Amino acid sequence: MSKSEVPSFSVLHVATAMSWRGGEQQVAYLTSELQKKGVRQYVLCTADSAMEQYCVDHHLPYFTAVKRSSFDISYAKRIKDICKSNSIDLIHTHDSHAHSFAVYAAVLFSCKSKIIVSRRVDFKVSNNPFSRFKYNHKSVARILCVSEKIREITAEAVTDASRLVTVHSGIDASRFEGKVATGKLHAAYNLAPGIRLVGNVSALAPHKDYPTFLRTAALLKEKLKDVRWLIIGDGPEKETIEKTIAELALQDVVIMTGFRNDIPDILPELDVMLITSETEGLGTTILDAFACRVPVVATAAGGIPEIVLHQQTGLLAAVGDTVTLANEVEQLLHNGELRNRLTAGAMKHLELFSREATAWHTLREYVAVTGADL
Repeated sequence: MSKSEVPSFSVLHVATAMSWRGGEQQVAYLTSELQKKGVRQYVLCTADSAMEQYCVDHHLPYFTAVKRSSFDISYAKRIKDICKSNSIDLIHTHDSHAHSFAVYAAVLFSCKSKIIVSRRVDFKVSNNPFSRFKYNHKSVARILCVSEKIREITAEAVTDASRLVTVHSGIDASRFEGKVATGKLHAAYNLAPGIRLVGNVSALAPHKDYPTFLRTAALLKEKLKDVRWLIIGDGPEKETIEKTIAELALQDVVIMTGFRNDIPDILPELDVMLITSETEGLGTTILDAFACRVPVVATAAGGIPEIVLHQQTGLLAAVGDTVTLANEVEQLLHNGELRNRLTAGAMKHLELFSREATAWHTLREYVAVTGADL
């Protein structure tokens, strides 16, 4: 298969989320790269969603549907109709509801298009009958797992393990080329030039375990008086996090920035990236930190150990282990030689996680499933 040849099949990407998070960014990267390769593709997204706006902005052919529930049969009918009218060979589903709707389309409306499932979460497939059914239905030709850890977990629920393939998520490292610390965060929050920053960039969601982030900050508050702890993002846990900040008396050292759309500009200003997730598919925000040469301390959750190689590309701790996390943050703030060694290793490791590599590995699975000529 030559990288210069044009595929002869068509793909319908189904992404049902209203918001824009890591999974949606991966869909954006994938569709952009597949466009360059000449793949005939369409997106089916929920009306008025962030994905619809992305398709408009990037001139990507798309359709919309209204998602009324996770059992919305009309969404499945919409998939079938689009596949029939546009001769779709593959349905690539990018979230759990999309997966369900595609299987409904096959079962209830005899949709013949083969299904590719992207799985980005590192918890077990539910033991309920429908979950097991939809992962093992004959229409599902591949399950693309964003980490080896997810592949191992998902394999417990899949009878034919040959359909499971690891395709790591990738990032657009070019977003960070030439970016250096400009003092933008220091200026925005009136911080003295000598203040050092430890931050986390992610949705404020339960699985990100911000209480552990805050308890780590509390352990170092008195010892590291020149450090501020930044929570960069927004989400449903905002009020809970604010309450925890107050309970731990961290109001003077923790800054909640809210959602930022200038991550490439502010990320290089961090002295340490601290990720405290309980579960994580892969952790692409860590890859962003790698691209900015920001050293990383992270919990060994989900697929994170596949990118944060302990003492090689970053430092790892067990989930919830605030003592080790605090010790490792302190090490990185005080040991310039360690910082330099880890960031150099991270930059080298980053070469394996480009958006181009993700698209190429995905395309290879498309070809294997369709048997199409290139």
